[in-house]
Amino acid sequence: MSEFWTLERTARLLPARRRLRKALPPLLCFTDPARTPDPEAVAARLPRGAAIVYRHFGAPDAEARARRLAAITRARGLKLLIGQDAGLARRIGADGVHLPERLAHRAAGLKRANPRWIVTSAAHSLAAARASRADAVVLSVAFPSRSPSAGPALGPIRLAARVRAAGRPAYALGGVNTKRARRLLDAGLVGLAAVEAL
Repeated sequence: MSEFWTLERTARLLPARRRLRKALPPLLCFTDPARTPDPEAVAARLPRGAAIVYRHFGAPDAEARARRLAAITRARGLKLLIGQDAGLARRIGADGVHLPERLAHRAAGLKRANPRWIVTSAAHSLAAARASRADAVVLSVAFPSRSPSAGPALGPIRLAARVRAAGRPAYALGGVNTKRARRLLDAGLVGLAAVEAL
């Protein structure tokens, strides 16, 4: 429990949050079939105001699980974003979507069609971060990570430079935990994101 709350409290201290035009959660928890096999249990422990990003990767029970997550997040004052699947997000009344980098070009249209949604997109490069029209980009990899898709870590200095150059609200993902999160307080981020730390 302490990891959830400490990360969320650290994220709320990020100075860039004071300049937000749209309310964005301070903490994003990304699900993963292998590393978070029970996303409902994770959602039941997240602090109020955080968001869970449900990535179903085509699971046959995706809609049933998304509906369970929607019930938990509504009851606990959390946000629910659906990974990539805008149709599912609409059907279950989610709070928005998270787009992989290859689909980030859809962000502007999704925001126009769903003005209340939070739309985030992955950005593994500065070019992708600059091109995105999402409400916020998720930059990775911040620190060394055990994710099978993780590339070289940016570290706090290069991450901060990327945030400044991107010129848009950004989250840090990859190897973020309680200890490392403190090193990102001056990076210009609006929030923190994690998978295994949560």
